[in-house]
Amino acid sequence: MPAEATTNRIAGLEALLKAQSDKGAAPVETWNPPYCGDIGMKIGTDGVWTYGGSPIGRMPLVKLFASVLRKDDDGKHYLVTPVEKVDVAVEDAPFLAVEMEVKGSGRDQRLTFRTNVDDIVEASPEHPIRFVVEPGSEGLKPYLLVRGRLEALVTRALYYDLVELTVTDADRGLGLWSGGAFFPMHGA
Repeated sequence: MPAEATTNRIAGLEALLKAQSDKGAAPVETWNPPYCGDIGMKIGTDGVWTYGGSPIGRMPLVKLFASVLRKDDDGKHYLVTPVEKVDVAVEDAPFLAVEMEVKGSGRDQRLTFRTNVDDIVEASPEHPIRFVVEPGSEGLKPYLLVRGRLEALVTRALYYDLVELTVTDADRGLGLWSGGAFFPMHGA
């Protein structure tokens, strides 16, 4: 695809998204537009969005794209507008949990996270934390469900904070309480 066509493609997506953003949260789960291919967008393990191999440096644009990101049943990530659906290659999780607030303790504890694109999510039955065994290191990687099937990888610094908050439940072992739910700390 010529560079000019690619540039026009991303500008077209940006215009569609800006028009939609004035209407509140995008109902991406209800949209079923035609698949339009791969435009070279990627989210690295460090949470950096790239387009055509270059980082997208404008955070408002990244947030706009993040607002219409969706993970489908096929396990792939897509940017979805009412008129088109394009691939987004995601190396790990599309978001990073970068800040955490702790309120209360024990069963009444509430863990609220901020993602790198400023989503605010309280861990709860609707937004569970899961732990995955990392290949190679055999360490645990925590993920928080943000919306739909989209997750945020909890950063290493916050992971250490989570470890300090762990408790032992007689029936479920080591884990965390938040939003009235217990999240066991073992790999799935």
